[in-house]
Amino acid sequence: MNDKSPQQTCAIFYVSDGTGITAETVGQSLITQFPQHIKFIQKRIPFVDTEAKAAQAADMIRQAQADFQPLVINTVVDVNLRKIIHAAGGLKLDPFNQLLRQIEENLGIERSPGVGRAHGIYDSHSYNARIDATNFALAHDDGMNLNLNQAEVILLGVSRSGKTPTCLYLALHYGIKAANYPITDEDLERMELPKAVTKHRDKLFGLTIDPHRLSQIRGKRRPDSRYANMKKCQKEISDAESLFHRYRVPFMNTTLTSIEEISGKILLELNLNKRLY
Repeated sequence: MNDKSPQQTCAIFYVSDGTGITAETVGQSLITQFPQHIKFIQKRIPFVDTEAKAAQAADMIRQAQADFQPLVINTVVDVNLRKIIHAAGGLKLDPFNQLLRQIEENLGIERSPGVGRAHGIYDSHSYNARIDATNFALAHDDGMNLNLNQAEVILLGVSRSGKTPTCLYLALHYGIKAANYPITDEDLERMELPKAVTKHRDKLFGLTIDPHRLSQIRGKRRPDSRYANMKKCQKEISDAESLFHRYRVPFMNTTLTSIEEISGKILLELNLNKRLY
């Protein structure tokens, strides 16, 4: 394998007859396995459902300017459209076709492909559960609603530690009703959990973050403020972790962890048996 310079680039296209979210999710999971000095230029091309759109996608792939041949993750169902896209060249990756053939062989039946089915409303009950969970997460963000009886998860952490996006991910992908509650300076001074969450100890999970990263995030929101001061961030994180230890609240550092991994850890720790939608 060649030792590439820091400026090497590679274009990656996510081509789909639906939203392209599935292809993009697969692609991002794959490219995280490679050195950070390779810069991936990512482009999602959704709703490629006609020959004209397929031809446009093929032109984009041909015109890609990078140091490597482009990667093309293609989840288009229609065979003719796939041929048009494949003619553009590049390294063609189909994350589903080979797997589907193996499933066909195992089941002894052929699939009945449908455009956009990966994100279709296959189960109206699960769809409604995700919508309800999303509304719940928004209504119970940052301690806005103190009625936490229906919450399945309550995330705790200092400001800007990743609580809100994690709650929304749990809601959208697992249908979990997740609330989040901030750990304030007053809580840390008293070294006590917020009163609103004390009777829900079995639902609590804490999030922490590297103080340097926290300072960067806060600095973008409030530059040169005490809120973003490095020493304050260091003390908040240290005190928050001490608080979690004191009350035996499970927690994890989110700095170098994807939101998928964070969510998986929460489900495992709180013994929530939910499947990914």
